[in-house]
Amino acid sequence: MSFTLPDLPYAYDALQPYMSRETLEYHHDKHHKAYVDNGNKLLEGTDLAGKSLEEIVVGSFGKNQGLFNNAGQHYNHIHFWKWMKPNGGGAIPGNLEKKIIEDLGSIEKMKEDFAQAGATQFGSGWCWLAVKDGKIVVMKTPNGENPLVHGAKPILGCDVWEHSYYIDYRNRRPDYLKAFIENLVNWEYVAEMYEAAIR
Repeated sequence: MSFTLPDLPYAYDALQPYMSRETLEYHHDKHHKAYVDNGNKLLEGTDLAGKSLEEIVVGSFGKNQGLFNNAGQHYNHIHFWKWMKPNGGGAIPGNLEKKIIEDLGSIEKMKEDFAQAGATQFGSGWCWLAVKDGKIVVMKTPNGENPLVHGAKPILGCDVWEHSYYIDYRNRRPDYLKAFIENLVNWEYVAEMYEAAIR
């Protein structure tokens, strides 16, 4: 399969004031598009051509760094756009809420640990909620890595590369993470990914 750039599931200005039109235009139209274009060039002629995106991500990890970087970031961003919505945050669907409390102690503790993982990821990377061995865990990864290559299934990720927040927050990464978790997260999509992960 070749990679294609998905449309954003909302208007460019729909996430304001927490994420600006300018950020989304640069992040989606330039950065994500570059991962798609470069990934397609690097995929051509490899034994991974024709595989699913998840298989390409896992299959290229540690073997074909260029392809992995672009495929990993393509996977991460496809979901990142859906992990946000206008008027996000708010109530977490029942089954997911119960499981978060069971595995991470409380909703507040989960939010704190998630934000802390993002704030302490040195340089570029991501912070995650993922399902590993049947439990929800908080993780962080460098660059384009994601939980798939660490034996887990991502259910929520936040991009802490500077291009994701610098226009709006400058160097205040913790403020960006707080805005993300409190005002942008699409918990229905997180719940959908959680249900798929435990199947």
